[in-house]
Amino acid sequence: MKKPFVYLVGAGPGDAELITLKAMRCLSVADCVIYDGLVNPLLLDYAPAGTEKICVAKHGGSTSSPRCGQDSIRQEQINELLVKKALEGKTIVRLKGGDPTLFSRGGEEVKILCDAGIDFEIVPGITAGLAAAQYCGIFLTDRNISSQVLFVTGHPAADKDFESIDWDTLGRFDGSIVLYMAMDNLDKIAQRLIAAGKDADTPVAVIQNATLSNQKFAAGSLCQIAGICRRQDISAPAIVIVGKVVQNEPAYQWFMKKPLFGKTIVITRDEMGNQRLGQMLLHQAANVIDFSCIQLQGPIESRFLTHAINDICDYDWIVFTSSNGVEFMFKLLHKAGKDSRNFGSAKIVCIGDRTAEALLQYGIRADFVPAEFTAKSLAKELAAKYDLRRKNILLLRSAIAPDDLADDLKQTGAAVEDVRLYTVISAVQDEAKKQELANLIQAGRVDWITFTSSSAVEGFFKNVDTELVRQANVKLASIGPETTKKLREYGLTVRIEAQTHTAEGLVDVLVNCQ
Repeated sequence: MKKPFVYLVGAGPGDAELITLKAMRCLSVADCVIYDGLVNPLLLDYAPAGTEKICVAKHGGSTSSPRCGQDSIRQEQINELLVKKALEGKTIVRLKGGDPTLFSRGGEEVKILCDAGIDFEIVPGITAGLAAAQYCGIFLTDRNISSQVLFVTGHPAADKDFESIDWDTLGRFDGSIVLYMAMDNLDKIAQRLIAAGKDADTPVAVIQNATLSNQKFAAGSLCQIAGICRRQDISAPAIVIVGKVVQNEPAYQWFMKKPLFGKTIVITRDEMGNQRLGQMLLHQAANVIDFSCIQLQGPIESRFLTHAINDICDYDWIVFTSSNGVEFMFKLLHKAGKDSRNFGSAKIVCIGDRTAEALLQYGIRADFVPAEFTAKSLAKELAAKYDLRRKNILLLRSAIAPDDLADDLKQTGAAVEDVRLYTVISAVQDEAKKQELANLIQAGRVDWITFTSSSAVEGFFKNVDTELVRQANVKLASIGPETTKKLREYGLTVRIEAQTHTAEGLVDVLVNCQ
């Protein structure tokens, strides 16, 4: 049996990108991930496909964790689970929010591992106090304002009373105070600090859901902050910062000023396409709902495809209409024992920069990319620049693509071999996810739904009622003319269409529309 090993890993404060390279490496070798309820679920994707994933949400009350849907669990149960899974001979990643030892009971977990004779390693993480301050443009140490900082729990251990915190020292402290788990006691904390000598007008900031697109920020004086938070509906999980450093310039609020901050955007591509589009939207601080509506299937085996692969060097032009086509084609080439050298002297055409970039990964630079990234303009632009008469053209694309491109190329006098590499089918979401999205749309909590293809439109409305979207007046964003046309067939109004018909172009138009 493999020797058990446990990594106590800091997951960071919320934003999935705020995780260390070492933490990612640990996740990549995990047999079992035991994760906190506030850990970003996107981080679980770094673990191998077959990894066991166990949520151990720990919070007040008996309601389920919003991230993993599990009821609260006691620390003793987590300790037992950690040892039990490790003694099964597994490599365990204990994934903890923020840093694994700062106000997160990492010391207790280390002790139980030592007592059981289980080897472990601690991987530090970005703690929420630092991240919350920086995502609000607050500098906890500033040599002109504060040269010292204290990290304090606002929720003492169950066996200690509120007075176990040294309030007298905090009342005299002239630096920055960062309070964790303080929201339940915020009134009492403010009163106790003032009683200990802290000026009632001392600036305070409270940051909820730090580093995420639903981050909330409240600021006010020490004597007023609890009431301000109640009025603004700010609650846990939150970080409280007390001190002069809170009086920063509004211009420093870089994160909440991002153009898509707080906007809820539904993305409807295939799984891989959604990952890429979602990442771009997250960089603009959007709240992204992944609702994959299509699946790619391929390659489609056929005698035409076999012929094309065997005689690929005989073509004068090879046309790729999508990055998916590039990926499927090279899978087939590798299967046939071929590579990019087999393209010979053929010139390569790509619709869109993204397709050209995918091709470049295989060492081939596109000879021609039309200025307008549509099939309709490709034949026109290509024929205007090159004489295509009696040229052999291999067209590689999706099975559901219309015949227009092949017909337009044939009208130039070229001989066109139209090979369908893959197809796109609708993906059916589970009922719970469909209902969740329907509820959000009905409640007016979805700002945009994005569509990057006609097939995504069809797939989406197999999962979601058209009338619901129409009545809720949700804004729709389209990647290009064909997608817009399909949406209009459903009787829907398209608010914006990308000028450049790519995922990047779609994000650009969303950003500029705000």
